[in-house]
Amino acid sequence: MPENARLRAALAAATEDQLVYDLAGIERGYATLLRELPGVAVRFAMKACPVDEVLATLAAAGSGFDAASPGEIAQALGTGVPVERIHYGNTIKSDRNIAEAYRLGVRDFATDSLADVAAIAEHAPGARVFCRLATSGDGALWGLSQKFGCSAKDAVQVLEAARASGLRPAGLSVHVGSQQMTADAWRETFELLADVLVTLNRRGIPLDHINLGGGLPAAGYLDKRGVPLDPPMDKIFTAIREGMQQLRAASPAPLDFLMEPGRYLVADHGAIRAHVYRLSVRRQLSGERQFWLYLSCGKFNGLFEMDQLQYRLEFPSHPNEEYVPAVVAGPTCDSDDAYFHDGNLVQVPRAAASGDPVWIFSCGAYATSYMTQGFNGFSPLPCSWTAAERRR
Repeated sequence: MPENARLRAALAAATEDQLVYDLAGIERGYATLLRELPGVAVRFAMKACPVDEVLATLAAAGSGFDAASPGEIAQALGTGVPVERIHYGNTIKSDRNIAEAYRLGVRDFATDSLADVAAIAEHAPGARVFCRLATSGDGALWGLSQKFGCSAKDAVQVLEAARASGLRPAGLSVHVGSQQMTADAWRETFELLADVLVTLNRRGIPLDHINLGGGLPAAGYLDKRGVPLDPPMDKIFTAIREGMQQLRAASPAPLDFLMEPGRYLVADHGAIRAHVYRLSVRRQLSGERQFWLYLSCGKFNGLFEMDQLQYRLEFPSHPNEEYVPAVVAGPTCDSDDAYFHDGNLVQVPRAAASGDPVWIFSCGAYATSYMTQGFNGFSPLPCSWTAAERRR
């Protein structure tokens, strides 16, 4: 887990529950991405962290935005970013939303179907479109392989239809799956992109860019057993750089590259200050006695992704005390609001008492966007942030 002195200081100073972001850490992550993947333009996936201060920090650093709705487009424009650095990355769009995005100035639209192409042609005439290819999602915590994207054959038809309807077929896009843990997934995806790129060139449809989507993993998560995930970032970045060279060699025209990172930029730079509701001992149906630690924050107000991973917990009031294995659960009446993966338990202080602070790390991605508006009466967490570094 990357240590973050700014976050820890902010958590220590907090007296009430809140989600804290380290804006300077987000800036450093953005700079690291540009250094590892030179020549790639970043379009931050807004759904990962729709917090105005985070978006403004990324916009000031040079990022654009991947928006999935007119609401996100308007929020992105509020940062002052030029509209040319915003694209409509959702392949699922109503006629009204296409028209509104076009009215707001967006001219780049994702697509993956003939019906969507027809709607874009009608409501966003002359726009640029990029077609999303389906990938297997193998190796990712969330594969994203069902709802979005089309086959290689269908992608050619979609972009041919776009050209025939007066749109500009400009690119291809992919998504290897969220929290993608393997470099092989990227290599397979570049092979797919290269094949489609060659076919399109033969059909007289030269493209000007490839959108590599999201999928870059965060470093600070634990798996369901509580073991650090430890993504192989060096291998992943190497695979992407090599794949970009492969595609440039396959294209008769210069190719630009975009990327839509989300959790990679924000997850490890956000943390939650929560508190203990109760540590209790319950007798299970099996007759076994089991510790349960109930927290003020759970699945519905900040930790929605607990089904697939564990967040690292720290108990600052109990640094050197006896720990016991427990099920960790949120405060609601929903039985899914708990870490209980195949019987794997979390070590918690035996002396934990109601009101004790708990620090929850690597919560910067999807915490705010997945919060419900008061499920069971538990309100979303307020946000705060540490200062971004000012450029001279």
